Amino acid sequence: MNISILDPKEIPGNFLSGFKRYQQTKDVYVMDNNQLLKKEDAFVDDWNEQQKQNIASHLRETAEKGGAVICVKEDGKLLGFSVIEPDEFGTESTYLELSFIHVSADHRGQKIGEKLFRKTMEKAREMGANKLYIGAHPAVETQHFYKKMGCLPAQEIHQPIYDREPRDVQLEVTL
Repeated sequence: MNISILDPKEIPGNFLSGFKRYQQTKDVYVMDNNQLLKKEDAFVDDWNEQQKQNIASHLRETAEKGGAVICVKEDGKLLGFSVIEPDEFGTESTYLELSFIHVSADHRGQKIGEKLFRKTMEKAREMGANKLYIGAHPAVETQHFYKKMGCLPAQEIHQPIYDREPRDVQLEVTL
């Protein structure tokens, strides 16, 4: 298994073609009066080929603008990836956004996400951040992952990220 920071030229339009985003959610966490409450909410997340191409384009542009795209590959196959956006924000801390972290559905449960998250934290520190900010998917399993990785509710809500997906749980992790 190889974890690397990608050059924009290493992110073609078909970068995600074999990647399986599939996630079936049955329960989510919602923030209510600064407390996470579990509630039932069933839905499926998956990416079609057009979405994968659009995301690959975003990844390439992010890398070109000074952000970081980190990937985990084995025998040339993409197992997981994460993305650190290049723009700093925050009044109390220097935040960078972790906009994507995903492990292909057929490779989950192998600690790939944990290794990828640690490498992402290391890269964000190198980029000058004090904290990573995450608009995190509300699925119970996803929230358990972030909690295991040391994430806490965000001290500063970054409105543009919140507005992009209000159902997400706004988290941060100190680097």
